Amino acid sequence: MPLASKPVGRRERNKQLKLERIMAAASELFAERGVDEVTTQEIADKADIGAGTLFLYAKTKGELLLLVQNSLYAEALVRGKQAAEGITDPLDAVMAIVRPVVECNRKQVDNGRTYLREIVFGDPAEPHHREALGLTIQTEEAIVAVLLRDERTAPDAAALAHIVSAIMVVAMAPTINSAKPVEDVVQEIRAQVRVILPV
Repeated sequence: MPLASKPVGRRERNKQLKLERIMAAASELFAERGVDEVTTQEIADKADIGAGTLFLYAKTKGELLLLVQNSLYAEALVRGKQAAEGITDPLDAVMAIVRPVVECNRKQVDNGRTYLREIVFGDPAEPHHREALGLTIQTEEAIVAVLLRDERTAPDAAALAHIVSAIMVVAMAPTINSAKPVEDVVQEIRAQVRVILPV
């Protein structure tokens, strides 16, 4: 007989409430001004906590951005996977996964570019970085699942998904693309992905 789960204690509830306030404060400030223009002290003040407490939840501003963006990325990935379910063409299905991720990344372009930089160069020992890497893996797994539906792409599905992931980063991260609208970035990714998929 399974044991009933223990009720969450006051300390854990307080930690969760602080985390929610931190995420709300960081999310609002980052969206308004961009990660580079916001200080950790401003986030702590807006969350009504001490700066020292803030660093218990995220050691750097980059980690704070990962904390905020990871939840948005996860939601975008869910939308993309759902959109891809009913699409039979492999390229269209892959792009159904990619589009919401690009949209999420481009809501605040500087934040999106910083997020990608943190994923690539951040400390994998940090929990929010590990979560971001996990989301990248989940994205590739979703693309693999799409490619496994098609006999032409199935044998190389994992390698193709990894290449699609790299194409996404290269399209979203460069300064030269920072002014491009979502649709242009999506079309750039689509044109490159089309080339690598078997015909």
